[in-house]
Amino acid sequence: MSEALRRLLDGLGHHDDWLRPERWRERAQLQERIERLGLALGDDAGAAILAARADAAQAIMEAADADAAAAMRARIVAGEGAQLLREWRSAAPADADGDGYDPLDALLAAVLGLAEPRGEIAAPAPQTVFYQPTPARHLLDLLARLELGAHDVLIDLGSGLGHLPLLAAACTPARCIGIEHEAAYVDSARAGAQALRLHRAQFVHADARVADLSAGTVFYLYTPFTGELLAQVLARVRERSLQRPIRVASLGPCTRSLAAQPWLRLLQPACSPDRIALFAAGAA
Repeated sequence: MSEALRRLLDGLGHHDDWLRPERWRERAQLQERIERLGLALGDDAGAAILAARADAAQAIMEAADADAAAAMRARIVAGEGAQLLREWRSAAPADADGDGYDPLDALLAAVLGLAEPRGEIAAPAPQTVFYQPTPARHLLDLLARLELGAHDVLIDLGSGLGHLPLLAAACTPARCIGIEHEAAYVDSARAGAQALRLHRAQFVHADARVADLSAGTVFYLYTPFTGELLAQVLARVRERSLQRPIRVASLGPCTRSLAAQPWLRLLQPACSPDRIALFAAGAA
């Protein structure tokens, strides 16, 4: 293993193409490989020297990643989010199925400034689900399918740190609202929106059963609720469909509940539990 790590590090030293901003995915793969090979090193002097070289290479790649994220943040502030969305889509895995994460998640977290909240996080209330973000490739897939316009208002029910509203506000002309019951998450999401000057991204600290949903044209749920709580929230979304045509997107177990709603119609041929499902309601 030590010889494999030495050859890898020697190869990196022969050129610096891997430091270019667009090579972020390749850097992530290199970092994972270096870490894996480093775990197999012994404890002799030669291994210590090799480990120090590996740490230095990792630090250089982390700095390159930080520079790439900063450049992308500057492009968002400059209004180039739509072009970035196309670039990220081309770099995303062709198959959006599955619930795992990949290097794209780390990149977008850095670009969107998705810092861990500073406040205390309460345990999930009854019929609410422990928060985890939607994998980035699913969000890119969803935005490509939605084709949001300036007339759209996207409401993320259980928005957490704000991945979808921030990304949509950065890359589309839609207005985006995140509704979240955990105050610390709301504070972090608001800070991210402010830093990127995303004035069309708004985050509301509220219970989805009583929050104002009147502006929504698109609603998203990553299974934030279960049972009667989910039923109550869906009833409120249905009220919106009686006023205007809406779309509802979902990922995870709650999709089964949405598929069983007679007022929703599926907008895709099959409903895979590992891909965001898209429904429509209201006048066609």
